[in-house]
Amino acid sequence: MYLAVLATALTGLAVADAAAPIVPGTTGQLGDAAVVQGNPVGVTYTAVLPDSPTTDIRGSIAGTTNANGTGVNFNINLSGLPDPSLGPFLYHIHDQPVPTNGNCTATLAHQDPYVRGEVPPCDPTQPQTCQSGDLAGKHGNITTSPFQISFLELYLSTVQGPASFFGNRSIVIHTSNTTRLTCANFTLTSGNSTSSNGTAPNSNGTVTGTNPVPSPFTAGAAAAIVSAGAIVAGLAAFLL
Repeated sequence: MYLAVLATALTGLAVADAAAPIVPGTTGQLGDAAVVQGNPVGVTYTAVLPDSPTTDIRGSIAGTTNANGTGVNFNINLSGLPDPSLGPFLYHIHDQPVPTNGNCTATLAHQDPYVRGEVPPCDPTQPQTCQSGDLAGKHGNITTSPFQISFLELYLSTVQGPASFFGNRSIVIHTSNTTRLTCANFTLTSGNSTSSNGTAPNSNGTVTGTNPVPSPFTAGAAAAIVSAGAIVAGLAAFLL
């Protein structure tokens, strides 16, 4: 019950945050995001949405290293989106992977290595000032079903280790009020991504092992503003 109350509080804050106006030039506590260079060419991480009884949304989100090693080319194909009145629909890379029980709430906040937070909303004309995982904010919301989009994302990495790496995280699809509709983990589907403690393909390109699970990054979207974080922390302390 306590977790349900806390989740409701977080949802309320997120809805309020989403309604805030864009403020040009807003950046993270650690500065603007850096363009990622030197990604290993040919590496692809793909998230395939599950066959869920609670939603008709299906599809995949694939990120492949750009041919010159700078940034990641994303290709997104979705279908089965719900009634348009619930949109436009949002999609973000979240900090944590989806657990085995499929609970999208457990993915926590957006991938946000520069500690920007969600407020004010991302200014797509200045993508370096946005959260790294805010793909919808930088490249546009989902407005049709079926939906297809391809774009170059300069601020994510296919190299395991840095906080810009997305291959051990998840994708979450939301309604316009940030309700989580479905989610899936990224997995290595092609290329030579090597790490001493992570996933590496065999010589024939098949994948073995698992990606290291990222440590929860609590300074991301759920702690977008100090005041909001303080409210949630106080509520959690009171309930627990």
